[in-house]
Amino acid sequence: MKAPNHKPVLLAAAAAMLSLLPFAAFGATKVELEKPKFDNIPSPQFAGVKGESWSPKDWLKIECKLKIEQAPEPKSKTCETLTVKWYVAVENPEKASTFLKLTKEVQHVNLPLGEDVHSCVFLSPASIRRLTGSDRAGKGCVKFVGIEVLADGAVVASEAIGKDKWWTMASDKISDSTTVPLQSKAETPFAACWWDRYAEEKPATGSR
Repeated sequence: MKAPNHKPVLLAAAAAMLSLLPFAAFGATKVELEKPKFDNIPSPQFAGVKGESWSPKDWLKIECKLKIEQAPEPKSKTCETLTVKWYVAVENPEKASTFLKLTKEVQHVNLPLGEDVHSCVFLSPASIRRLTGSDRAGKGCVKFVGIEVLADGAVVASEAIGKDKWWTMASDKISDSTTVPLQSKAETPFAACWWDRYAEEKPATGSR
């Protein structure tokens, strides 16, 4: 008696399982990442809002430029999701010659492939004042900046100002801190500014 041939059934089952996996699980995501840049930028003022007597203070904006490719490229020409992890070492105002390491994870969605897009984080005027004692000295308090870009939980690109991978190195000069928060663009008054320049962020609540 001839043994039954289970090969077609197994192949069909395997194909069905693969169809349930996200694209990135069996494709490849490549990210070109430039070194981060940072600058002081004043609080935005919006037309049509009743005027108040005030002098805008400076935020510190830290950004990076990235270009994403996937193989095979999906018909949507879009990367569904990507995570950017930020590491920023700032001078510790309480102890000379030491630094506080601030971290922030930003989840981006619907990133266009083959185009320059940006990700950024901010230090607020209140945070800058707490670190420096000044309203306009944000750039001067930054020692190192690091970025990791993750696709499906794996690091696909990284860049740094300072030593490469400095945020992974043990040091008695740098300590983790939540003294002041890094904020994503969506968490600041700049949320509606320069919309097409920056990658869309995943909402803090709800799901996609």
